[in-house]
Amino acid sequence: MAGKIGMRKAVFYGLMATVVWLTLASWRTDAVPNKLSDYGFFAGNPALQKPVAGVVPYALNTPLFSDYAEKLRFVKLPDGQPVAYNDSAVLDFPVGTTLIKTFYFPNDFRDPAKGRRLVETRLLLHQPAGWKAFDYVWNDEQTDAMLEVAGDTKPVQFVDNKGQIHQQNYVIPNLNQCKGCHNRNEVMTPIGPSVRQLNGNLTYGGTAKATPENQLTYWKQERMLAGMPPLADCPKAPVWNNPETGSLNDRARIWLDINCAHCHNPKGPAMTSGLNLRASETDLTALGILKTPVAAGRGSGGHSFDVVPGKPDESILIYRLQSTDPGEMMPELGRKTVQTESLALLQEWIKAMK
Repeated sequence: MAGKIGMRKAVFYGLMATVVWLTLASWRTDAVPNKLSDYGFFAGNPALQKPVAGVVPYALNTPLFSDYAEKLRFVKLPDGQPVAYNDSAVLDFPVGTTLIKTFYFPNDFRDPAKGRRLVETRLLLHQPAGWKAFDYVWNDEQTDAMLEVAGDTKPVQFVDNKGQIHQQNYVIPNLNQCKGCHNRNEVMTPIGPSVRQLNGNLTYGGTAKATPENQLTYWKQERMLAGMPPLADCPKAPVWNNPETGSLNDRARIWLDINCAHCHNPKGPAMTSGLNLRASETDLTALGILKTPVAAGRGSGGHSFDVVPGKPDESILIYRLQSTDPGEMMPELGRKTVQTESLALLQEWIKAMK
């Protein structure tokens, strides 16, 4: 009897593994290139990340935390089709757009001249049927990146800004996990590039004589952005770790917005939590202040409220952000380490609440 049960379990798990693989393999039906270099996004050695004409770099004022990986971002719009301005959501890019994001680790955060290691390049392609994600993992030789649908784990080592050596495993998500984060009403959408996040300076051209330019102004001049009002009327996201760019509240809120609100909003995968962590939210209960959790389970850490004003150590939000337990940590995907700097910011934010 025990043998039959064991055999049934083996068959069941074998079938489940097959289903998972077939689901992941279905992403390959679009016949996308197997190598990143085949797209022609970059001139010469693709590892140098030098974009060709029509592939434009961009940056976000406050980006998503990804286990301390740095990111190089690029956008390629279809010829003659700008993106329409809106000041309240992520830009609605036209069909034919490609968003390119390369994750890398400097060998030494204190000295860029010591080189870097590229780990993965994620693509979001806006096809007629909607957005699709594809992930390319860089080889050890750093000459190219290959399409990977099932995810991967790469050991990385780097020296941080304080001179400390870090060794960690960097997790590359499978394509179903990509879809899980980029989910709005069960439709895949980009997360980061909004007007407020792009309203900052970036140096274009890559030469010593190049000077920083406002990204929105550049996009307007290059006819990449249509309907933009005067720059002074455009919203601007603060830089979360730069007090000169915004108040404590604004910087904490934008960090939560980019790191948490793609799930915790009324149309996101975590809508049932009742939390809305978008920077535009004004309802204090929706922000978690003295709000009881819906179903945190052991993720509550024994605490009663998501956010307790003046008491970060009694707030579930802080408990989950400082955890690395897969059953407790938030966000559930995208990190395996704790960003101690943002944790300190959010603790300060809660302490300042009355």
